[in-house]
Amino acid sequence: MIKKENLPNLLTVGRIFVIPLFLVLTSIPDSILVHRLAAIIFALASLTDYFDGYLARKWQVVTNFGKFADPMADKILVMSAFIMLVGLQLAPAWVAAVIICRELAVTGLRLLLIENGGKVLAAALPGKIKTATQMFAIIFLLSHFVLVGTIFLYISLVFTIYSGYDYFKGASFLFKDTFK
Repeated sequence: MIKKENLPNLLTVGRIFVIPLFLVLTSIPDSILVHRLAAIIFALASLTDYFDGYLARKWQVVTNFGKFADPMADKILVMSAFIMLVGLQLAPAWVAAVIICRELAVTGLRLLLIENGGKVLAAALPGKIKTATQMFAIIFLLSHFVLVGTIFLYISLVFTIYSGYDYFKGASFLFKDTFK
């Protein structure tokens, strides 16, 4: 029997374990049906991202494992999806590169903030919009609804850049001595 306090972490681990299956399915070229199955798996994995955090906070069972693994699982899933979309020629490489670089930069920024006083960089509204539009873009593009997916892709690109700027602006005190 699964204890309720373990459920958020089990959802996170489940998301990590479906990533290889997602990668295999998106590796199959010219198969709309298989790509749509990958889109469904991606959508379900994305839903676990919402529920694991919601349940951990609701039940007050936030763990160090969850703090580490949840954002890592999200980044691996989303970055893998964008790389695979480039390989399937459903997304431009430069857009995927901007999104991946922003994710890595903000992750580095979060580490610097923790190192310099333990401040946690909470997700602001632009970051939440970025995440939602990225997920919709991935799902629509993998489903081969290319026009709708491309619209969401470019909306997500705008929010990716803006939210990255917003996070760095909020943490600018870390870099105040950089160019003296």
